[in-house]
Amino acid sequence: MDFHLTEEQEMFRKVLQDFVRDHIAPVAREWEHEGRYPTEIVEVMKGMGLFGITIPAEYGGLGADMVSLALVFEEISRGWMGIAGILGSHSLACWMINRHGTKEQKDWLLPELAAGRRRTCIALTEPGAGSDLQGITTRAWRDGDDYIVRGTKMWITNARYADPMPVLVKTDTEARPPHKGMSILLIEAGSPGLEITKDIGKLGYKGPESCEVVLDDVRVPAHNLLGGVEGVGMKQALSALEVGRINIAARSVGIAQAAYDAARRYAQDRHAFGQPINQFQAIQLKLADMATEVHAARLMTWWAAAEVDAGFRADLQASMAKLFASEVALRSSLESLRVHGGYGYSTEFDVERLYRDAPLMAIGEGTNDILRLVIARQLINDPS
Repeated sequence: MDFHLTEEQEMFRKVLQDFVRDHIAPVAREWEHEGRYPTEIVEVMKGMGLFGITIPAEYGGLGADMVSLALVFEEISRGWMGIAGILGSHSLACWMINRHGTKEQKDWLLPELAAGRRRTCIALTEPGAGSDLQGITTRAWRDGDDYIVRGTKMWITNARYADPMPVLVKTDTEARPPHKGMSILLIEAGSPGLEITKDIGKLGYKGPESCEVVLDDVRVPAHNLLGGVEGVGMKQALSALEVGRINIAARSVGIAQAAYDAARRYAQDRHAFGQPINQFQAIQLKLADMATEVHAARLMTWWAAAEVDAGFRADLQASMAKLFASEVALRSSLESLRVHGGYGYSTEFDVERLYRDAPLMAIGEGTNDILRLVIARQLINDPS
């Protein structure tokens, strides 16, 4: 059992830290408050090859291991979690296309996606279906060599830049159980009837757009059916969510680490009653708990990632890591705000952004209450 990064992973982490220091940290507070899209940062990430992190080298990607993927999302989230969102849904969809796509689909898309010349997302959630994906109502039916798609998707990150947009649909509404009638279609940008109607306002997670997507009888070529087989879309989506939960766990670690770092710095610099406030036991207890939980969350995230790298099924580990790390992000951001006192409530300090970003980690890629049920059911069925 090795709890240390390899030399290559350490070097990669240093590159990421330098990128965050030079390109994200100087602008994060201002751009986040403005709701400004970080176009310049996206261009730098393209040059670094980060859009190809889950794409094999044969298609021009980095072909990185899952621990390295976790490092990407942790380090970027330490600077600005919204930037990690731009990479997150793209990387998830790329992994899914590489794992489940036909050879023609992979040859067509992966080189462009790896270079960032194309970007993508994953459209699962609907106004009436989030945790219960079997409850989606978006339909697709065959019409000659095409599918016709009708429905609405919500909270779709990267929707305005996605080409193609993988969309979970029901191709057989009579199937029982419902997941056996679900498929994923790769819908190309500019398709008639595909409309990005609005960007949804959010408490945090600024930078990337989260959109409502309307599909009004969109015609999609049948060869854009992911994997070329109907009825396996739910399975394809859930397999990708295993990677997505490692992504969210790592983002949570990044937020928690940034919150701890900010609290530690502030407690050293802020004086009260003639001494730094880090000399008061009440502050020391908060710092000790925060540091301990951040380290534990990071190790759980690396554990889940390492299980995937070893070729094991890791949905249990990924669910545990996402659950624990996201709760740590929530606690750490609140405790850091408390250490800052009144200044923590000010928009002049980064901690208020961390406090607004953290709640999404407990919602994204499966709410924490749903994940508790997922974990419990696996433990009951396999108590070993």
